[in-house]
Amino acid sequence: MLKVYVDDKEIEVEDGSTVMQACEKNGVEIPRFCFHERLSIAGNCRMCLVALEGSPKPIASCAMPAAEGMKIITNSESVRAAREGIMEFLLINHPLDCPICDQGGECDLQDQALYYGRGNTRYEEDKRSVENKPFGPLIKTTMTRCIHCTRCVRFMDEVAGVHDLGAIGRGEDMEIITNSPSGLGGELSGNIIDLCPVGALTSAPYAFKARPWELSKTNSIDVLDGLGSSIQIGSKNGQVLRVLPRLNEDINEEWIGDKSRFAIDGLINQRLDVPYKRDSKGKLVPCSWEDAFQLMAKITRSLNSKEIASIVGGQACLESIVALLDLMKSLNVSNTDSRPVLSNLPTEKKDRSGWLFNPTISGIEEIDNLLIIGSEPRYEAALLDARIRKSWLENNINIARIGGGDKASYNINELGDDVKIIEQIFKGKHSYNKILEKSNKTLFLIGESVLNREDGSGILGRIRDIAKKYNSYSDKWNGIGVLHTSANRVGALEAGFVPGEGGLNTSEIIEGTKNKKIKLLWLLGYDEEIIEKDSSAFIIYQGHHGDFGAESADLILPGSAYTEKNGTYINTEGRVQRTYAAVPPPGNAKEDWKIIRAFSEYIDKTLPYNNISQLRSHLENINKNFVIENSLLKAEMTDIGDIKVKLKNASIKPLKMNYFMTCPISRSSETMAKCSIAKSKLGM
Repeated sequence: MLKVYVDDKEIEVEDGSTVMQACEKNGVEIPRFCFHERLSIAGNCRMCLVALEGSPKPIASCAMPAAEGMKIITNSESVRAAREGIMEFLLINHPLDCPICDQGGECDLQDQALYYGRGNTRYEEDKRSVENKPFGPLIKTTMTRCIHCTRCVRFMDEVAGVHDLGAIGRGEDMEIITNSPSGLGGELSGNIIDLCPVGALTSAPYAFKARPWELSKTNSIDVLDGLGSSIQIGSKNGQVLRVLPRLNEDINEEWIGDKSRFAIDGLINQRLDVPYKRDSKGKLVPCSWEDAFQLMAKITRSLNSKEIASIVGGQACLESIVALLDLMKSLNVSNTDSRPVLSNLPTEKKDRSGWLFNPTISGIEEIDNLLIIGSEPRYEAALLDARIRKSWLENNINIARIGGGDKASYNINELGDDVKIIEQIFKGKHSYNKILEKSNKTLFLIGESVLNREDGSGILGRIRDIAKKYNSYSDKWNGIGVLHTSANRVGALEAGFVPGEGGLNTSEIIEGTKNKKIKLLWLLGYDEEIIEKDSSAFIIYQGHHGDFGAESADLILPGSAYTEKNGTYINTEGRVQRTYAAVPPPGNAKEDWKIIRAFSEYIDKTLPYNNISQLRSHLENINKNFVIENSLLKAEMTDIGDIKVKLKNASIKPLKMNYFMTCPISRSSETMAKCSIAKSKLGM
């Protein structure tokens, strides 16, 4: 620890702290523009000037290391004059367009000008004008406002790992430029909007829609991937207008992916707002809830339990999953599943180690070795990929991959895509075994594609034994991490939405709709593929968008999206999270569990809960952790997988996915469609 003096007050700070950190530990706020805690130090703006005893001139506190006995002065007249001088220089060429700037109300320059700016300008020369740059469909540029803090450049280089931004020129002639005419690459570019301390970079889709103080703000979580990033939803007049990240060190730090931020226009496109039924001509026509329930009841009563099945999708909340499972059990239906087609994910709760990202997301920063198997984290979970890059930069971890993909933002040793490589490592006959021997904490990152194979359990069993051998599957360190791409796949597994005794799995259920074994299929938010069926099979789709599930359906029940309900989700690492309603559902759409509860009463199978409190008490009876927000489910070290399963002679490949088109919401978003086109032009 170091002993320093801030405005004559003695304090202790950790070794390696900067003067700025020492000041802020003493409760003194230091103005800044270029400095950011998660980026490298640039020292560009000089707004953070402080005085040091014995120093002839002020120093930049962000770049100066604190030293023993240092006496720092933050409130002297000379310090204030220096900051005022810097502010005057910054405002020389800055346009006075605050009334029309989307950054207004959230602008660091505006806020600090209040304290350090002059009431009038002394500059009477021509102001410079800078040409706007093509940053793509997500980011609106007004480069005359740029103050050259370089936060955007450093973020893209250091965090996103995409080197699309840079600077040319010096002094007044300096400009931030991009090397791509189609816009920025990567999946995290929207974060530079939050980082920009002025109005140079603003949200293009949000432009001129509202002022910050007009928005109702709701804290919630994102459900467009498997991480559950913390977000703030901004809404006005019943419509979601923007999504911003919230600080969560365990998951997303202070970033969110572009899809999570910008796909919100998909919440109003292709929405299901009334029930629909298919008429005699095969056309879907609107109907009332009464008509829908009558039709459902008639068909349900005419069938035996073996002819009924249900599948839930990855965006369904825990409340609706449990309600549907309870309904199926009341009908003695065992044909229930929540896993993808051909999935070999375990079904027993004791084996949850085989479906959780056990090392946790933040645990990536503890590892010294990473083996990626059949996954492309960049597209499957962009913020997890950023964690990997962070660990690679700071800890110099070794990274290897089986089952190649696109070029990564970190050095990666491509071992190949032959499944025999896993067999060789399992038998200790591969060169990679030497790296495993030297490692203390290895993470085996397993993609969904691996477990969606016929031999998925065989691969999982071998990885388990490899991890055991190299001390990465124990009570001290569970290094097996299954990366899910869906928000609540883990929640469905934890709730037990898997085949009951003698029940069919997802693949068998879908096949059953073709061979007439399954005559009624209830899809809850299942939009992973269009189900081709025999004409005698009746499909009910319950969800919020006219997507793949609705295309297959004979009856559609309009549900609510994640921004319209209070729901429970469990992310890929087993963390219990909640969404909170920011806006009401459109038209006659209802919360999904309420639809199921209403129908249960209609067929005299009334479920034992009338409101969300009673339903959550029921969830607590299933697992007490279901109602403890932010609790983390832990796994036992069981023998997951099956090494007796012979590996198929088929190469390992990651999921084929377009990052911008992964779910009903993103596929309905015009903004995501523009991004998809822009990225295709970049060859990505």
